[in-house]
Amino acid sequence: MFHGTMTALVTPFRTNGSIDEEALRAHLERQIESGIDGVIPAGTTGEAATLSFEEHRQVIRITVEQVKGRVPVIAGTGSNSTAESIELTQDAKDVGADAALLISPYYNKPTQEGIYQHYRAVANAVHLPQLLYNVPGRTNSNILPETVARLANLANIVGIKDATGDMAQLAATMRQCADRLEFFSGDDATVLPFMALGGRGVISVASNIAPKSMRALTEAMQAGDLSTARHMQMSMVELNAALFMQANPIPVKAACWVLGWMENTMRLPLTPLQDEPLARLRDVMGSFNSGIEHLAIVER
Repeated sequence: MFHGTMTALVTPFRTNGSIDEEALRAHLERQIESGIDGVIPAGTTGEAATLSFEEHRQVIRITVEQVKGRVPVIAGTGSNSTAESIELTQDAKDVGADAALLISPYYNKPTQEGIYQHYRAVANAVHLPQLLYNVPGRTNSNILPETVARLANLANIVGIKDATGDMAQLAATMRQCADRLEFFSGDDATVLPFMALGGRGVISVASNIAPKSMRALTEAMQAGDLSTARHMQMSMVELNAALFMQANPIPVKAACWVLGWMENTMRLPLTPLQDEPLARLRDVMGSFNSGIEHLAIVER
């Protein structure tokens, strides 16, 4: 059901801080026209941590409405509160999302048993395909291979987004899961080795602005065309680095603004990219050429 390049969507805001529905719908159309394989609203890249419950629901609803079933919608429904994550996941199901992406509880620092029980509670409460999300840099916890293997036994848990960048842990996890789970990279810089180990694709930040390039990479890997995949991965090295020069989604939101798609507006405590880092991002974007995609920046 899920494969290839799926975009972790930014959430456009107006200068007054409200959700820019028009810009979000336009962004979704650009993604679909570029051939993207799925979209993930209201995740980390979508600044979910600063959305109210109603705004969270609004972003998912708008996405489902605009997509109209053309690609899967995997709603971000994670929280550091298990009860809240259950509520968000049920609401995502109610508005028509195809699946949910759930982050491990952050700040609480749960044990491996706590992590297991968290995901198990959500899976048992809401009959909807669910993906785990392991991103230790955000959560201050790591879902160990044994814990992922236990969770793979639960019917509603169908995949994992792994943003560790740790190929040794990935291989160990895959081995323990024995084909009971699908794996998706959460690290744009290591998509090629991730898929070489058996990953199904990527949930990408870079594909917000370079969807054709990232999709060409995942398609090449699926076809076994290592030469093309290597070219595409190498063509995005500088772009990927620039998009993570500060905490995601600060640079990618600025990149969308440079392209003229939305305001460079964020929710505190995140602040917009400015000055020298913004100039550096512009330079990288201006010189980006993957062979199939160019980034036409807008003079401001």
